[in-house]
Amino acid sequence: MLLPILVLALSSLGSPQAQAREGVEVGNNSAFSRLVPADSVERSAAQQYAQMLQQAGSKNALAGKEQAQLKRLRAIAQRIIPFAAAWNPRAKDWRWEVNLIGSPQINAFCMPGGKIAFYSGILQQLKLTDDEVAMVMGHEIAHALREHARERMGKSALTQGAARIGGAVAAGVLGVDPRLTDGLARGGANLLTLEFSREDESEADLVGMELAARAGYDPRSGVSLWQKMGAASKGAPPQWLSTHPSGKSRIALIEKNLPKVMPFFERASKDRPSSSGGW
Repeated sequence: MLLPILVLALSSLGSPQAQAREGVEVGNNSAFSRLVPADSVERSAAQQYAQMLQQAGSKNALAGKEQAQLKRLRAIAQRIIPFAAAWNPRAKDWRWEVNLIGSPQINAFCMPGGKIAFYSGILQQLKLTDDEVAMVMGHEIAHALREHARERMGKSALTQGAARIGGAVAAGVLGVDPRLTDGLARGGANLLTLEFSREDESEADLVGMELAARAGYDPRSGVSLWQKMGAASKGAPPQWLSTHPSGKSRIALIEKNLPKVMPFFERASKDRPSSSGGW
């Protein structure tokens, strides 16, 4: 019974009401994320990302900086990243990285702190246009901006902390053992394989399409992206996202919200630069 009480108490702390804004509506980041230090999560992500790159390099699977597809990815990221801080002020100080790993996996991710990776399979097998790449990248960046990994780690800390603190409800909410939360952040969670909820994925779809649109990429490409995903997976869930919501649901969500982001695309695309170029 203690955990539901703690959850209720945490939710009662509340977050500031989201102010009216132009664009998609997803509210504020979850209060659960406040249970885990952001800087610890980002340090852990940087360490795990570096280890992943080292492993890929040892297998000659890490694209060199002159590789054409990597240049393409970095150019697209360069246009999206300036719009990230509006969603999370920490993003302006992140040390962003974009890398390409040679693998047939249809996969991409952005870890906390702006650590982005694409697998060559998603580009080659789906034959993604720049607009579609921007939708994928915007979605993954959105997970980092919305701190979905930190939120899930906070929930885990609360669950584990509830078993340690007995009936001290107030202390349980505001004083979950920092050694527990720091431990989770420093390595207790594998940030490369963390799965997100239905709500997380929907939020990332919306925030990602707005990021792409503001950068001058066509948000309508989200529809063709999910059509390609459906064809490639033949009904099975794609590896690069969680198993829910379904592709049809995601397309419906994108289409419903297109009127909110198309003006950004139309304004940005008037003088849209080429996607070629360096990082």
